[in-house]
Amino acid sequence: MPSHYIDRGIIKWAPFNALNGYNTMLKEMKLRIRQKQKPVLSEDEYQILNLNIQQAIREDSEIEIEYYADGYIKYSYGKIKKLDYINKLLILSTNEKIPAVDVLSLDLAS
Repeated sequence: MPSHYIDRGIIKWAPFNALNGYNTMLKEMKLRIRQKQKPVLSEDEYQILNLNIQQAIREDSEIEIEYYADGYIKYSYGKIKKLDYINKLLILSTNEKIPAVDVLSLDLAS
């Protein structure tokens, strides 16, 4: 016996996408949930950070830098190309500009 079933295609899924902006709102909420507040460093951590920056510049060594940006903790690698004291930026050899106030840690590559 032949089947008389006719598939409605994409029409049967239309109710799941009926609310305008629902998917966009879900994506934004997931991003906001993952965001964190900026960690506060102690005086000792600032001193260690400062010493590591000076040593990295003096030895022209590779660094791994951990910094805070837009609610997330990010990482980058490279050499310190320049310290911009006027704009308070740390400029890496990759031409990445990181605000000095957002730097959380800096480790020298072995």
